[in-house]
Amino acid sequence: MLKINRENLRNSHETPWLILDLVMLGILFINLAWLIFDALYASDFIYSQIATYFPALINAYDPIHHNFLLVDLVFITIFLTEFCFRWIVAVVRKEHLRWYFFPFLHWYDIVGLIPLGATRIFRFLRIFSILHRLHKYKIIDLNQTAIFRFFAFYYDVFVEELSDRIVVKVISDAQKDIEAGSPLVDDITRTVLAPRRPVLTQWMAGVINHLGQSISNDEHGDVIREHVRKSVGKAVRSNAQVSSLHYLPVIGKTIENTLEESVTDIVTTSLVNLLSDLDAERIDHFISVGMHDYTPTADALDKEVLSVINECLELVKAHVAQQRWKSELMEKESAIPAESTATPPTQHKPR
Repeated sequence: MLKINRENLRNSHETPWLILDLVMLGILFINLAWLIFDALYASDFIYSQIATYFPALINAYDPIHHNFLLVDLVFITIFLTEFCFRWIVAVVRKEHLRWYFFPFLHWYDIVGLIPLGATRIFRFLRIFSILHRLHKYKIIDLNQTAIFRFFAFYYDVFVEELSDRIVVKVISDAQKDIEAGSPLVDDITRTVLAPRRPVLTQWMAGVINHLGQSISNDEHGDVIREHVRKSVGKAVRSNAQVSSLHYLPVIGKTIENTLEESVTDIVTTSLVNLLSDLDAERIDHFISVGMHDYTPTADALDKEVLSVINECLELVKAHVAQQRWKSELMEKESAIPAESTATPPTQHKPR
């Protein structure tokens, strides 16, 4: 049962339009009842029954039946007048970007004005237009109706089943192309990564420069500098020429420690300068020249990348193929018995 929200009705200032809609709905139902009766009246069986039991009705309705088109023109005039009135109001309110958009958006009203048996049914689409307008202003809430929930659920089922099969078909075709030797990796490198190489090299240069600045920072670079000091110290001590210095009496150990600290400072400073001075142009030149002939494991890498893509597509297909509407339906069905079996609150009789 539809409930009218009176507060939203007052705030929307749609009361006159609601009255007009109700009047037009009444005229629509009268028109529908008349069209049905006239169609039945034209059949031999109904005509004979009316002639037998209600002969006076034959005499009264025959002129109307023989002038069916003229009577229908009365309804058409009413509907056309109301349509033109709404069009003028829509232009005044500037509800659409162009003044001539209104008849295109309400094409069913124009088709319903054509006095043909097949087109008169479009007059009753106005009912859905009225309900949609009331729902838009939150005067009524169609979401709370059982009919709307019924059609919405099966519409979602239809769309989900159709879209899932289309997506699975598209992904399966893509997998067949990849398995047939589609140069996907080359296409990605050529059409996706290559045009963005300046941006990528600039990003790499920024990251490397930031890393160099972090190493030179007294607070953030302690870990790296300590690691470099230990690595250089280990390399210096393992060197045969340097390790022979400790055989010198008195000054041998001092020279070895001084040499270790000097080499550590030189390596750390060189590393910081290398990272800080590296710019995007040098990285781009290195990629273009230095990495140009690097192909030892290119084929194996391509196969691995294609395998990763194929496995990802399989996961996507498995996720898409899940029929979520079935789980929703099972949840609804399981919730209904739970509500019906719930024990009502105990009512104590008054003494």
